[in-house]
Order: sequence, then C-alpha cells, then structure tokens
Amino acid sequence: MMNIFVSNLSFKFSEDSLRELFQSYGEVSSCKIITDKFTGKSRGFGFVEMNNIAEGQKAIDGLHETEHDGRNISVSVARERTENRDRNSGGGDRRGGNNRW
Repeated sequence: MMNIFVSNLSFKFSEDSLRELFQSYGEVSSCKIITDKFTGKSRGFGFVEMNNIAEGQKAIDGLHETEHDGRNISVSVARERTENRDRNSGGGDRRGGNNRW
C-alpha cells in the first residue's frame, strides 16, 4: 500500500475529482482532501492511498507538477506523521517561549 501526498490543489477540487485523477494509474483504496476544522473549506492538499506500490509510483511520476484546475499540483510519497510534529514544535510550554515556574 502506498500513501501519496498531493498539494497545491485548487480549493474547488473535490475528493471525487482527486479519485478520478489517480484511478487512471490504478486502483485507489481511499482519498481525502484535508479541510479546515472550523470552516470546512479545503486547505489545498490531500492524501490518496493506492493498493499497488508500482501503480502509486507511476501516478506520482505522471502527475507531479502537472496542471489541474489552473494550478500545478505537487505529488509525492507521504511521510509518516510524527507524534510531536504539529504540537509544541517550538519548545517551551503553551504560554509561549521557555517560561520558568
């Protein structure tokens, strides 16, 4: 199984459109466009899972830097999310900086 990261998507791009785009390269097991949790609007990136690694690589090679809906999309193998990557990445505590007690 290959997890693929797709960025620079038009904000009008739908999950169905994303699935169709990748299905021409092989079987898509899932796709998800990431949305803002408050507005529900697209954040301009998403993920596609393909069952076959070779088909996934062909999709990456064939779609990276191609124009769709007026934008050149970026397509690459998704990196594993690390536990602390998005949280508290600047050090210190929630109050900001390195406050002392």
